[in-house]
Amino acid sequence: MTELGVNIDHVATVREARKTNEPDPAWAATLAELGGADGITLHLREDRRHIQDRDLQILMETVTVRVNLEVACAEEVLAIACRARPQQVTLVPERREEVTTEGGLDIVASEARVREAVARLKDVGIGVSLFLDPSEAQIEVASRVAADAVELHTGAYAEAARRHQVDVERNELEKLCITSKQIVQCGLRLHAGHGLTYRNVSPVAEIPAMHELNIGHSIIARALMVGLEQAVRDMKKLIG
Repeated sequence: MTELGVNIDHVATVREARKTNEPDPAWAATLAELGGADGITLHLREDRRHIQDRDLQILMETVTVRVNLEVACAEEVLAIACRARPQQVTLVPERREEVTTEGGLDIVASEARVREAVARLKDVGIGVSLFLDPSEAQIEVASRVAADAVELHTGAYAEAARRHQVDVERNELEKLCITSKQIVQCGLRLHAGHGLTYRNVSPVAEIPAMHELNIGHSIIARALMVGLEQAVRDMKKLIG
């Protein structure tokens, strides 16, 4: 059964819009767990635009499911990750000017740096996933840096689906399927995420050996209408 990691970054984004203390991501994590989430995902960005250090600390003390911390390969946030020791860290690219993560980590161009980050995290007992585009070249390098999993960036597929570009959507899904097989053949766990919604998630969830999907925006958007607990239940039904 495919597991669901619920990304709570957007809850923190609403809070930071007013620089106040609500809504609290810790409350959101509790409701997501009650709805059946298998994990809680959060991205501690270098610019702290949404999740704050305090959020990570509280979540590590209160969340009873897996915590998946997304960070860049940067000294400050890697050091925080090593101290916090979540069950999983996902290494992601990060640019200050982006609204959200716009693509996968380029480990072809930064293999040595990623290898060092992976080793550092695993030395303290943290499982490591790499957020990568569905590129055979990227997956080939991923197999050499001793990571535990690859999270495929599903943004291009999701955007084609949103625009009802049927041929493009089909082609992007095929890329995901091809690289998924490669990931599994390399002995890595298969994860996916970015832009997945209630309308487009099923084909990705049905890819053989899909272990984990990380979804945030669509779940939080539905939660405004039906509540977070119910929104998580609805997504769990689709990917189960």
